[in-house]
Amino acid sequence: MSDIDARLNELGLTLPDAPAPAANYVPFVQTGNLVFVSGQISQGPDGLILGKLGADMETEAGAKAAATCALGLLAQVKAACGGDLSKLKRVVKLTGFVNSTLEFTEQPKVVNGASDLLVEVLGEAGRHSRSAVSAASLPLGVAVEIEGIFEIA
Repeated sequence: MSDIDARLNELGLTLPDAPAPAANYVPFVQTGNLVFVSGQISQGPDGLILGKLGADMETEAGAKAAATCALGLLAQVKAACGGDLSKLKRVVKLTGFVNSTLEFTEQPKVVNGASDLLVEVLGEAGRHSRSAVSAASLPLGVAVEIEGIFEIA
């Protein structure tokens, strides 16, 4: 068990199975020591986390939804590393898309849910550059979608 797996267990977090793509793309691409992970949508054990921030979802709930995206990203990185998360060196960049109304301006606070989780699990290696943007809608009506770039050994 890697230190990262141990930390996930310590925090009571479980990685989902790395979901298969829903269309004509791959879940991740590795080039050199970088892994580019396709967007992971907000979903938990009970299914998709749906909602529009500023309409029927509060910022705190959106941040929890974003945290599930981070778990999906880590699941894809684990798959890219052949099941060995000890190969993960650092999170390089996240791009977060928040399903929100025109008036909603707390996209960064929503995406903090993913950023905070990655730092909590990975420490300094979880610190990353980031964008957090609004989207008029997201696939299947989910609240959040996040893609990421990771450095691996």
